[in-house]
Amino acid sequence: MSSTLFRTKKVEQSILDTEEPEHALKKSLSALDLTVFGVGVIIGTGIFVLTGTVAKNNAGPATALAFVAAGVACALAALCYAEFASTVPVAGSAYTFSYASLGELPAWIIGWDLVLEFALGTAVVAVGWSGYIQSLMDNAGWNMPAALGSREGAEGFGFDILAAALVLVLTGILVVGMKLSARITSIVVAIKVTVVLVVIIAGAFLIKGDNYDPFIPKEQPVEAGASLDSPLIQLMFGWAPSNFGVMGIFTAASVVFFAFIGFDVVATAAEETKNPQRDMPRGILGSLVICTTLYVLVSIVVTGMQHYSKLSVDAPLADAFKATGHPWYAGFISFGAAVGLTTVCMILLLGQTRVFFAMSRDGLLPRFFSHVHPRFKTPHRPTILLGVVIAVLAGFTPLTELAALVNIGTLFAFVVVAIGVIILRKRRPDLPRSFRTPWVPVIPILSVCASLWLMINLPAETWVRFGIWMAAGFLVYFLYGRSHSRLARREAGEEQPSVGGGTP
Repeated sequence: MSSTLFRTKKVEQSILDTEEPEHALKKSLSALDLTVFGVGVIIGTGIFVLTGTVAKNNAGPATALAFVAAGVACALAALCYAEFASTVPVAGSAYTFSYASLGELPAWIIGWDLVLEFALGTAVVAVGWSGYIQSLMDNAGWNMPAALGSREGAEGFGFDILAAALVLVLTGILVVGMKLSARITSIVVAIKVTVVLVVIIAGAFLIKGDNYDPFIPKEQPVEAGASLDSPLIQLMFGWAPSNFGVMGIFTAASVVFFAFIGFDVVATAAEETKNPQRDMPRGILGSLVICTTLYVLVSIVVTGMQHYSKLSVDAPLADAFKATGHPWYAGFISFGAAVGLTTVCMILLLGQTRVFFAMSRDGLLPRFFSHVHPRFKTPHRPTILLGVVIAVLAGFTPLTELAALVNIGTLFAFVVVAIGVIILRKRRPDLPRSFRTPWVPVIPILSVCASLWLMINLPAETWVRFGIWMAAGFLVYFLYGRSHSRLARREAGEEQPSVGGGTP
């Protein structure tokens, strides 16, 4: 039984399966498109909100070091992702990589994990976007009815119609095609990068050196005063840690890690890339370097503009400009945040549909969802299904505690991919690798250690919920996936492997 659970799918067969006419995705993305996707999903809630939260509650001006620490942890994982994505250019990201190196059951586990991660991530960001839009509407004198503006409307009933509508509109865009998605993403990313650069350049002239003293606070100052229960940090993590000193930097790193979630989504688009062997490493590593640099610069500027103890936890960038007598910038930043979060939602939804599509093409989920649209060549069926489910999730479901699963799910994927690089190097040294992770196994081992360290900093309740979701995944696999696996059917002679352009 163990041999069937850990059977691996050859890389060559994975690539051949992508050539079946009914299950083939259209190749239309370039290195620039991938980099834009990466920047589009990474720059979002993190840079506009988390900077103030962790500066005030954990690291003070040393928040810049927390972003560096989180960026290094992600860079280690990114090097592993880059090798896999260029070697196995197939939709599914960590799921596909695991199938080629660790086996079917580990692949199922990581795929099941990613489906949850991307779904909750999309819903959380859609709710954040709705909040920004409602704030802008309130400033303009337009008020949403209580029952349509949040989950806690009149008489206990509420439905966040803006969050749900955003998800449905983005679902339609993804169905129409990747190139359209890439064009819209490029426009939106240009807007929000402009906003970030304005913050950095304009804020640099408002820095006061005294605000950096102390650079690494040893304890929370009395003047901080405010409660640590930031609504948004609670929404994303279900907790609000408050230790300072050197350990505060590491605690902050585990929190701001949420801001980096997304570069791994780039790997899910490998199958739709024109030259994945060359462009996937460029897109993954390039977007991570750009975003880490912007994060560090923003955190340095905002903690220099206003003392960390006085920073807002909900809108630190906008409120810092208000505090220095420049309210115009505050509105500009809020607009950039609202616009920018749309791409975060779209790319997370993109990642989830590609993982779901890859799992259904392998038979672990119903193959009904593995057929592409005859005209657009996109996986329209899982896109529509998941879009509707997430729209309902964003509109109705309280996400305060569940959203912490986004972090632990991503870190778990990082661990699996890093281990997979080591195993595949040993099992298949003959595979052509256009990008090779340097210093194997040192880099993958460091990636595993860094990810596990950040996972340890997450609360026990998150681990319990994660365990429950994984247990449900095991149940689905043994009741359905194991018996419907195409790999199992091929081994039993019930289905012939793909050859050339289709299935004979």
